[in-house]
Amino acid sequence: MNTAYTSDDPENISDGRLRKGEQRRRLLVNATMDVITNEGVTAVSQRRVAAEAGVPPSTVTYYYATIDDLLVDALTRVNNAYVAVVEGLPEDPDEALRGFATLIAEGVGPDRAHALAEMELFLLAARRPALGEQVDCWYDAVDAFFALYLPDPAARAGVIAASDGYLLRCCVMEPPPSADEVYRALRRLIDRERDAGTTPASPSAPV
Repeated sequence: MNTAYTSDDPENISDGRLRKGEQRRRLLVNATMDVITNEGVTAVSQRRVAAEAGVPPSTVTYYYATIDDLLVDALTRVNNAYVAVVEGLPEDPDEALRGFATLIAEGVGPDRAHALAEMELFLLAARRPALGEQVDCWYDAVDAFFALYLPDPAARAGVIAASDGYLLRCCVMEPPPSADEVYRALRRLIDRERDAGTTPASPSAPV
């Protein structure tokens, strides 16, 4: 998932000023993620991002009045990319679960340093309330996804927590868990909840 963090493709924006603005924001967000990747989120400042992007500091302050504004936009674009994948998973339940496992294990892309930067930005929400809305957005999407398998919120809470754990493990472990390993773990947890009788039977597959 570590690609250019965009909202609208600037080339699809007809208004020249709006197109230029989106191009600048894309440049600054990508520079922000590069700073986090290389130096950590605490290194993000308007001057540091400007230097990374190759623009004057005034360009950063023109588009983002505060660092929080910049970080919120960066996290929003990262989050939107992940949520779009979750919402676009196949209708077949087993294929969808495999797709979700692939997102956790491989969707962050081969550049694990960049994936860790995304995770670091996500965790920053614990200290920056302005980022909390995007955290809620991600968990709403994940909760809606697992509701297809486990209608009871209490039953799926553990599965969601496990997916969190695997996302972290995929960022930091060497070698990282494979998509198949993540799939099998989530499948077992879902089936365990089903077998415990806490929720109606969910679509199953051999493990």
